Amino acid sequence: MSFLHTFNPNPILVSFGPIHVYWYGFFIVFGALAAIAVALKISSYYSLKKEAIIDLAFWLVLGGIIGARVYHVLLELPYYLEYPLDIFKVWQGGLAIHGAIIAGLLVIWVFARKRGFDFWLLSTIIAPGLALAQAIGRWGNYFNGELFGKPTDFPLGIPIDIMRRPLEYISSEFFHPTFFYESIGNFLIFLILISFHIWIIKKHKFNSFSYFLLFSFYLITYSVLRFSLEFVRIDETPELWGLRWPQIASLIIVLLTFGLIIYKIKKMRN
Repeated sequence: MSFLHTFNPNPILVSFGPIHVYWYGFFIVFGALAAIAVALKISSYYSLKKEAIIDLAFWLVLGGIIGARVYHVLLELPYYLEYPLDIFKVWQGGLAIHGAIIAGLLVIWVFARKRGFDFWLLSTIIAPGLALAQAIGRWGNYFNGELFGKPTDFPLGIPIDIMRRPLEYISSEFFHPTFFYESIGNFLIFLILISFHIWIIKKHKFNSFSYFLLFSFYLITYSVLRFSLEFVRIDETPELWGLRWPQIASLIIVLLTFGLIIYKIKKMRN
């Protein structure tokens, strides 16, 4: 990966006169298509019709992008109140995964109720593809020159344009590629989730509790990954009790998930 240390990415993939296609948008679309392909493959082992997964995927992509953008805008509200038109400039970055997860869960819940599906089954079918989409999508941040970490002499350190460096690090040239760390972490989560699906299928553990545990694994492992990386990231975000907001959100997700696991175990015993 030595190219990360020497390569200066251009955010524009290709231009057609005044029209630009951005790498950020390319990776978002590529990630979404990969996630849909994975979900379709997994769903075939659970006897779900492809049409249902495609319908769900459409609403998840739409709802996820809207939720991710709204969440980001709320976190950076003072800026967007001053520059309201920038709310629509999604190609410049600014899609918060926690917003996408919240919106996605709402979409799955509504879809499951209307179609008569098990909510946890749909969630666990979507989870591996979601992790893969995150792994792919983070490369869009790289080409946008955003969401990098603290200065480093590490061989994987990436050069950041002087105009994008925070003032306190203006003299530093290389920074931690936090996008890469998160991409690798998400890809490992994807592989583990796929392995769990194989185990469920081979062991015939087709029940709502198995699906719930698998999806809980995604929520907990991603939250731990994100919480850890926030100690390295230096992009601006609200802080509370000495923690960055994504860390607070990650802690809330972990605590709620563990609480739900305990509740369900007690309910099963009773």
